[in-house]
Amino acid sequence: MNKLTYYIDRGLHTYEPFLEYTAPSIEKDEMLARQLCTYHILQGRQYELLANELNGKEEELTLRDLGENQRQPDERTYDPAHGIPIEFRKVLYPGSVGNAANTYLNTIKVDRHWDVLRYLTKDAVEVPSFGKMSVTSTEIDEDRSCYVLYVKG
Repeated sequence: MNKLTYYIDRGLHTYEPFLEYTAPSIEKDEMLARQLCTYHILQGRQYELLANELNGKEEELTLRDLGENQRQPDERTYDPAHGIPIEFRKVLYPGSVGNAANTYLNTIKVDRHWDVLRYLTKDAVEVPSFGKMSVTSTEIDEDRSCYVLYVKG
């Protein structure tokens, strides 16, 4: 796991590289956490994970561009210098794409990406002040410096 490259599926078997992370500038745990996210918010746009591939020592993610990211009024931006935020958001309309219809529930902060991985790999999590809820999808929001777990229940 030395390099993580993001590709955009432009259709007709055309894949455009648009973002690359290399070790040691990014931790291996963070590379893996990014690969587990269903959605990615990057540079004001929302992307959906289509494929996650291994090419030798290189990790490759293929994403579909869903268009401009529509921010929710209750979204906040986090300071990455104070831990890694994991935000819990309740899905209001099951089946909606990405963050189209949701409401903020709570945020926790963890110290390491290993702890983020623990949340990203679960089907159900304990949401502080709300109890156990089912995870419907996951997201890394680079624009807001956080991970998001969309939940229902």
